[in-house]
Amino acid sequence: MSSAPTQSPISPHDDIRGIQRRTLAVLSGAQIVGGVGVAVGLALSSVVVDELSGSTVVSGFAGTATVLGAALLALPAARAAARGGRRAGLSLAYVAALAGCVLSVAAIAIRNWPLLLAGLVLVGGGSAGNLAARYSATDLSPEGHAARHLSLVVWAATFGSVAGPNLARPADQIGVDAGLAEKAGPFAFAALAFALALVIVVAGLRPDPLKLARERDGARPVPAGRVRTIRPAWETLRSTPMARRALVMVAVSHTAMVSVMSMTPVKLHHDGSNLDVIGLVISLHIAGMYVLSPVVGWLSDKAGKVPVLLLGMSLLLSSAALAGTAGHRVWQVTTALVLLGLGWSCGLVAGSALLSESVPVERRPAVQGLSDLLMNVCGATGTVVAGAIVGGLSYGMLGLVVGVMVTLAALWLAVAHARTRRGDPVPAVHGRGR
Repeated sequence: MSSAPTQSPISPHDDIRGIQRRTLAVLSGAQIVGGVGVAVGLALSSVVVDELSGSTVVSGFAGTATVLGAALLALPAARAAARGGRRAGLSLAYVAALAGCVLSVAAIAIRNWPLLLAGLVLVGGGSAGNLAARYSATDLSPEGHAARHLSLVVWAATFGSVAGPNLARPADQIGVDAGLAEKAGPFAFAALAFALALVIVVAGLRPDPLKLARERDGARPVPAGRVRTIRPAWETLRSTPMARRALVMVAVSHTAMVSVMSMTPVKLHHDGSNLDVIGLVISLHIAGMYVLSPVVGWLSDKAGKVPVLLLGMSLLLSSAALAGTAGHRVWQVTTALVLLGLGWSCGLVAGSALLSESVPVERRPAVQGLSDLLMNVCGATGTVVAGAIVGGLSYGMLGLVVGVMVTLAALWLAVAHARTRRGDPVPAVHGRGR
């Protein structure tokens, strides 16, 4: 007895490519708008906390609160993605950021700085969403294109990062004209940006790339009930050396970057540089982080992720050496910060792509969420330790400490990769990474 042929639930190859192009466009759009929300919301956050609390020390917690929020929301967003797809994970992150902005507006209106810090923790969901968006770009990438596709979404963050701070003052004026408290306008504007990012994701990310990738790869369906993330992530990392190396490299790159970057404005200020010079140096640093990310993605796919990771470590080491020996030479600090951004770009793009390619699709959200959690925790720790080193010793000593950390990480990666290439037995789950 013959039966009618069943239609495959998986789209043809050409359809997958078309869906991936649409996915990249949607993610890039959400990244731009979400990046504006993050940047405009944080542009005056430390200033507002300083005014409400009357303490410069407390004002420093503004940045810590958002980084902490990004870390705390990484796993819930990953859990939502594992259960309901990328659309669910990104939506959770942007909803949290939207709620944080509303709470911040209310806190400024009643002049309550602890409530504002609580709002900033939720605003960190915007950063968590933007970080998760880069992983979403790899779900349907053809083999050998993951880094390029991921880098395009990272590159899109350039627009939001550059435009956001410049919109803070106009948003403040519009907010005052609309009857909001002074300096509440940027947070209201950020709320609108996150709302738009949410609409873009919910309406545009169809079909869901993670769900479609699971169907394509024949992954097991997600069980009903609570989805675990931490235990599966650790189990996957223990059995997948390549994923473990990628996670470490992402964390080291981010820690090195935020440690040096966070203390450079302080160093320049103490050296007598004005705000225009400091702003230019940081702008060039941000350009180094994002502008060449598509080139880094292309190079990662062509030359291999591990060689690009080692290149990134070399750039970070060069940056630490230049920064640590700069003295009062602004041009040398500027060069160091540009190299710092480029090294971070290599670490983030190549490391994130290698992490995604090294684990099976059903474990990706859990491992990626854990990676973002550790990255943000390391970043927050790095800023605290960097401040202690510079305050107790010197900016030059910070360069030395960062240089030693990066060198040790690079040697560990090089030795581990060499052993793998010699054919030593290595447990593998998904062997596409190079």
